[in-house]
Amino acid sequence: MTEQERRNLVESYYGKLVKIEFDRPVGTRHEKNGNAWVYPINYGYIPGVLGGDGEELDVYLLGVYEPMKLPCIVQVIGAVFRSDDEEDKLLAVLPGAPLPNEVDAAKEVDFQERFHTSHVELWDGKLRKD
Repeated sequence: MTEQERRNLVESYYGKLVKIEFDRPVGTRHEKNGNAWVYPINYGYIPGVLGGDGEELDVYLLGVYEPMKLPCIVQVIGAVFRSDDEEDKLLAVLPGAPLPNEVDAAKEVDFQERFHTSHVELWDGKLRKD
């Protein structure tokens, strides 16, 4: 998948309500490439939707600090785009929750994104015309 195809896929979810499942709730310890961290936020995916890495499209759930274990509906409010990896991430909140600004969203995902060259982009509130 090209970088533009990845961007198009991610942006197609901006503003939408989607059902996600969690594979790494708050408190989950994870090790990868010699790095280890504990998830301070809930991390999941949209079942059946493949991202740029060929695996299900990942979602950071912002603003919820209790472990989420059951699937739930979230609103996609932006994304983390990685330039050193094909694994972009959606950013989401529970419907009706306060929306973070880009600085606060970046702080919430820094536990993992510090290992990548990435940037946070929040949805501008405009719906795409596909």
